[in-house]
Amino acid sequence: MTSTSTPAIRLVKRYDVRDFFRKPERSSYRISPDGRHLAFLAPAQGRQNVHVQALDEQGVPTGPARALTGEAERDVGGFFWKGPGHILYIKDFGGDENFHLLSVPLDGASAPTDLTPYDGVRADVVDDLIDDDAHVLLSHNRRDSQVFDVFRVEVATGREELIAQNPGNITGWATDHDGRLRLAVATDGVNNTLLYRDTEAEEFRPILTTDFKETVAPLFFTFDNKRIYVSSNRGRDKAALFEFDPHTAREGALIFEHPEVDVSGLAYSHQRKVLTEIGYVTWKPQRQVLDAATAEIYADLESQLRGYEIALQSETRDETRFVVAAYNDRTQGARYLYDVASRKLTKLGEIQPWLLERDMAPMKPVRYTARDGLKIDGYLTLPVGATPRKLPVIIHPHGGPWARDTWGYNPEVQFLANRGYAVLQMNFRGSTGYGRKFWEASFRQWGRAMQDDITDGVEWLKREGIADPARIAIYGGSYGGYATLAGIAFTPDLYAAAVDYVGVSNLFTFMDTIPPYWKPFLDSMHEMVGDPERDKDMLHAASPVFFVDRIKAPLFVAQGAKDPRVNKDESDQIVAALRARGVEVEYMVKDNEGHGFHNEENQFEFYAAMEAFLARYL
Repeated sequence: MTSTSTPAIRLVKRYDVRDFFRKPERSSYRISPDGRHLAFLAPAQGRQNVHVQALDEQGVPTGPARALTGEAERDVGGFFWKGPGHILYIKDFGGDENFHLLSVPLDGASAPTDLTPYDGVRADVVDDLIDDDAHVLLSHNRRDSQVFDVFRVEVATGREELIAQNPGNITGWATDHDGRLRLAVATDGVNNTLLYRDTEAEEFRPILTTDFKETVAPLFFTFDNKRIYVSSNRGRDKAALFEFDPHTAREGALIFEHPEVDVSGLAYSHQRKVLTEIGYVTWKPQRQVLDAATAEIYADLESQLRGYEIALQSETRDETRFVVAAYNDRTQGARYLYDVASRKLTKLGEIQPWLLERDMAPMKPVRYTARDGLKIDGYLTLPVGATPRKLPVIIHPHGGPWARDTWGYNPEVQFLANRGYAVLQMNFRGSTGYGRKFWEASFRQWGRAMQDDITDGVEWLKREGIADPARIAIYGGSYGGYATLAGIAFTPDLYAAAVDYVGVSNLFTFMDTIPPYWKPFLDSMHEMVGDPERDKDMLHAASPVFFVDRIKAPLFVAQGAKDPRVNKDESDQIVAALRARGVEVEYMVKDNEGHGFHNEENQFEFYAAMEAFLARYL
């Protein structure tokens, strides 16, 4: 037998595009408050619908599962238990984001009741009123499309009672632990005012005003309902957790801070009335456990589920049983029922058992330096078994832009890696979680320094020898779609191909077509992006549609016709301008979609077309 120094490369299965994007057989498990039933999403009527199944006394699913909802146009977007007898779920219409809240009884004796049965109205849950099985607090904008009033709604009948009418400037509401509406946030466009009252019999009174760059964000009341836990960056760069006194409007005891990232996640036990854990994100999600009982649960779960991240996703009212998620960057993993007393784990199922974890690619944190010295964090995913030299690369900037990428399983990234592409995701300046200074560095920098951060990531890959300079594409959605168009317009020699998914092409028309409920934030948008009057030249220079004569790279555009955030006109403009120059553009429009494609058949078509497009040019 002869030996060789060349390492063997394990061949990875090439999965069908549908394997990455088809909906699970069961997912989004939620246990009922009394522990007697399990609810989950599963296919029915060709869509993801809510199903329920009984649990025996040991917490094991028993008997047949039955569908509670019968939505046939779009998947149920989300749901939660309302007491042990009802489930509430949300739906919109063709992706218009006018979400309605519906109620369906567990016994299936009646059809779902729309708790907000008004055309063109968007509803939000203010408080699910965990101790009141009959009612929920929600807000909607029926009276005025720009603002939201608060109602107490009976879940069985839909009967509503007005609790608070919005005077016109309130953008958020909050309750205490007894479900009483005692906090509100108002805006004048650039300044935010925290409003407070001791009882619902009183009028709200302003207690604190900050400009929109300074945040004192209420999380929830202390358990005596006298003080408030907040995430605050007042007088500091990184947001930290504090107790806040509404009578002095000052932060009190510091609960937790992190030197590198903002902290805003705080959880508590409703049953035991104690704080349980703090959540924050460095390169991956982290937690600081605050009480012994929670620490014991996590320690046991981590010993039983080694190699996976653990998340508690649902619990009974007495907190004796939990739905547990176990996942990592290579799999959506499995879901379990966990009995605290016996420490028994009952497996409910794998989310995507047809994708083998060993065939998926690790997501590695990376850091590079932008041209002005700013450190940019990101993630590099390399094809399994590939040598990181001269690879075809997909640059994948995130949407928002005031959001961030984080470590975890990402079906798009795994799909691209499975096709042999390296994928670079970067948290360019303005990405959230890195502090106020990093966020403000993005102001008025669309198409400028924000775009440079993306370009500098490409140059870093080239210097490291990872990327083949002739085979680099850019793909993104929403702001990532804008960054895609900006990339091929302002750095036309950098990319061999581009995929723009519901992206902005013209900053003037984008500002003109935002949803009415975004209008209260328009002044701050003008400060962050630019004012169409005062900054006309700057916004023109940052709008890719005006620079189509520079574009060389082949372009594929995808758009939902009912998109309320990035109007279809944004995609129409760039496609028409390029076609007028005789440039061929692949253009996919779905009439039953909004800001991104959610229906399974549309996702299949989009990703299959993207696969063929990238293969053609890379």
